[in-house]
Amino acid sequence: MKRRKFIRNMATASTVFSIVPSYVLGKNHIPPSDTLYLGAFGVGGRGSGVIEGLDQTKKVKFVALCDVDERRAAKTFKKYSKAKHYKDYRKVYDLHLKEIDAIMVATPDHTHATIALPFMREKKHAYVEKPLTHNISEARLMTEVAKNSGIVTQMGNQGASSDGSRQAKEWIESGVIGKVKRVDCWTNRPVWPQGIPIPTQVDPIPKELDWDLWLGPAAMRDYNNSYLPFKWRGWWDFGTGALGDMGCHIMETPFGVLNLGYPTEAEASCTTNWVGDFVEADYSASCPSSSLV
Repeated sequence: MKRRKFIRNMATASTVFSIVPSYVLGKNHIPPSDTLYLGAFGVGGRGSGVIEGLDQTKKVKFVALCDVDERRAAKTFKKYSKAKHYKDYRKVYDLHLKEIDAIMVATPDHTHATIALPFMREKKHAYVEKPLTHNISEARLMTEVAKNSGIVTQMGNQGASSDGSRQAKEWIESGVIGKVKRVDCWTNRPVWPQGIPIPTQVDPIPKELDWDLWLGPAAMRDYNNSYLPFKWRGWWDFGTGALGDMGCHIMETPFGVLNLGYPTEAEASCTTNWVGDFVEADYSASCPSSSLV
């Protein structure tokens, strides 16, 4: 198996097992030509799970691991101590571009495209966690770059990778539930604070965190504990709310199974946000506490 085809073949091998890895047969040596050399960004939280999954293939070597928050990345940094560790993704680009074949990006939404695109333009294969980008324009740009570069890419979408969507497809194709006329998609998200006013308090920046690097392309602002960790999903400048978090998982099934194509129109409503009774506050930066689309 050539390393350039590794990502594409990995999914097939995991379900069909038409290729038996050498380590299954007791052969621990993996030749360099069969090894995927990887740079990983955002290696705490969800990123640590992706890295664990890649490591289990026994065909990946981590050249560089990058995370702006050493608190979140500490466990991964310790486990993969032989890899180079960085806070600034640009260091990986400057120092290790020629050493890596592919990248993994699992940072907050607003930095997905910022980190991935420079490497993709250099023909580095890319696995980027969901949602793929922070906005539609970035998604279209990444699609164009991937096509022009001729690289293998994948968006991390556990919902689409599960058996549930395939089971639904079997139900539809066999006709056991009849003709589908309506689909309701629901989630318990957000499970983080949303519909809250812009924080005005200035909290001390944790010494392990590079706040400027974490903000990336977002506008500079004072650090506040309302943003990190994980709570960034509820702020428009960093995340995409409940829709961006779960839409690609839940809505992908009807989209793919029913061959719906792109929507022609959309209508949305959301809750009104309040602090106490009739207190005015600026909620424009926070996603709504709940919404119906």
